[in-house]
Amino acid sequence: MIASAFLLLSCSFERAIPTPTSTPQPTDTPTPSPIPFQRYGETLTDVTYCTVDNLSQKMDVYFPESGGPWPVLAYVHGGAWIRGDKSETAGFARGMTAQGYLVVSINYRLYPSAKFPDMIEDVKCAIRSLRAHASEYNLDPNRIAAIGASSGGHLVSLLGTSDESAGWDLGEYLDQSSRVQAVVAMAPPTDLTREFPNADMELMRHVGTGQVNFAEASPITYVTVDDPPFLLIHGTRDAVVPYEQSRLMYDRLVQTNVPAQLVTVQNGDHALIAPDGSATPTLGEINQIILDFLAKYLK
Repeated sequence: MIASAFLLLSCSFERAIPTPTSTPQPTDTPTPSPIPFQRYGETLTDVTYCTVDNLSQKMDVYFPESGGPWPVLAYVHGGAWIRGDKSETAGFARGMTAQGYLVVSINYRLYPSAKFPDMIEDVKCAIRSLRAHASEYNLDPNRIAAIGASSGGHLVSLLGTSDESAGWDLGEYLDQSSRVQAVVAMAPPTDLTREFPNADMELMRHVGTGQVNFAEASPITYVTVDDPPFLLIHGTRDAVVPYEQSRLMYDRLVQTNVPAQLVTVQNGDHALIAPDGSATPTLGEINQIILDFLAKYLK
């Protein structure tokens, strides 16, 4: 359901117009040109970012049509930690490349083959892998934002608040940091110590975490003053993840002096929309809020 919001969000992105390049003039002493970047406008699918227990973890990489090194937008899909796929955000990703972002969409291990903290370990490895391949992808390793919705919002919130001391930086590229410079979390579970009214979400709160201490799996537990800026977006009529989950996180961030913005979608459900069209702000307005937030902290 939350994927539909991304699909609609992607429709409102305007295609960027490439900047014309000037015609080179002949000179007496030609200067050798650097090797041109070969992947403008391309999409690489099923790129292995890390290997865990002999299983390759995959991501898709969407390249802008010009420029670089680009800021990065790392998308983490939702699906209650049991389903979902990196392909669901293709339209959103192409819209963001038109705005000058390199976009990666990350798959990660899912329940029941995986339990917490396997999911966040994978996402952190993906960020480290991006930094290790910064030159190859023509990306700026110092400008990486993470975006996710629902359980994906939970994971990007953990990504934003936890550092190496959490013990989740395992596997490859350990010489690279998994910290990000900005977080956009839509309808995220942030405090798993609280019960959820939705039966499916309440079940996954238990099995998806492997019966660990719920506080250990909660992004709100790890908030510190050095965390990156957060943009939280949540509907007041969300029957899956209560609106209070973003409110609690926002309050904790502000109390800790972390830059934070909470967008309250009046009448919005888990997908940030309302059947009668009464949700405000609209998806188009939310889209602009996201762009403004990213421009402020990444560009």
